[in-house]
Amino acid sequence: MVGVKQQVIQMIKSLPEEVSIDDIMAELYFKLQVDAGLNELDEGQGIPHEEIEKRMSKWLTACQESCHNY
Repeated sequence: MVGVKQQVIQMIKSLPEEVSIDDIMAELYFKLQVDAGLNELDEGQGIPHEEIEKRMSKWLTACQESCHNY
């Protein structure tokens, strides 16, 4: 198993040479969030697919209604 330090080193090596510290921090934050989400799923804390469909449907309906007002 590859340790966290090695994962970060590999991630940084995969970035372009002209990368900024902000870019590196953004990549690290993204990885942190993805890992946290995967851990939640492993622990059964995810949101069921049906609930996501319901939430997205409400959001899309509200979005379409607000777009028609313009």
